[in-house]
Amino acid sequence: MMRKILLIAIFLVGITAFAQENNFKIPDYKAIEKAIQDKNSSYYYPKLMERLVKNDTLLTHDDYRHLYFGYVFQPKYNAFWRSPDEKKLHEFYNKEQLETKDYDEVINLINHSLSDFPFDLKQLNFLGYVYHLKGDDDLAQKTSVKFHSIINAILSSGDGQKCESGFHVILVDHEYVLLNVFELESKSQSLVGNCDFLSFEKGKYKVDGIFFNIEKMLENEMKGLK
Repeated sequence: MMRKILLIAIFLVGITAFAQENNFKIPDYKAIEKAIQDKNSSYYYPKLMERLVKNDTLLTHDDYRHLYFGYVFQPKYNAFWRSPDEKKLHEFYNKEQLETKDYDEVINLINHSLSDFPFDLKQLNFLGYVYHLKGDDDLAQKTSVKFHSIINAILSSGDGQKCESGFHVILVDHEYVLLNVFELESKSQSLVGNCDFLSFEKGKYKVDGIFFNIEKMLENEMKGLK
């Protein structure tokens, strides 16, 4: 099925090794907020975002950490964001095989979605796949680098073993993207403090589940209720 073809092996070379190093650094949101608002900083958010949109492959790991975690301070941030093109894109995901005539439409739909929310990991992954099918290896590679780098930023924020060291995410969908990356299936989801805990079937894996820190999502939800 098309929805299962994610080309994880192509997009995620080296990520497992990265996670196993366990050299995570919990995001210092105050420091990130200060840096991305400083016009003299290399992390000034408008400039970083401009480079991201232009597929700048010279963005560093720290650049991506400031981009991803700094997005929670942007006016557009919505913890419950959904793609405006979700319904149309879902039709292509459900196809057994994309046709050549589909490529440009899918690319346009995904880029429209990314213009609204640049960290739509599911669509980024699919976009790289479609560029590959179309034969545009340059954009396929640049999209792969972007997807890979955002995933690495998330993985660098924790180890997922407990709430205090949970992976920091800014959208619930990102939790399930990471599960797909590691080919894991969750049994249930529960809120534990400021974390989502995705539990696994007992004895199926070496761990009982993974913690995702969603503190910024919860803060965003509370703002929306005021």
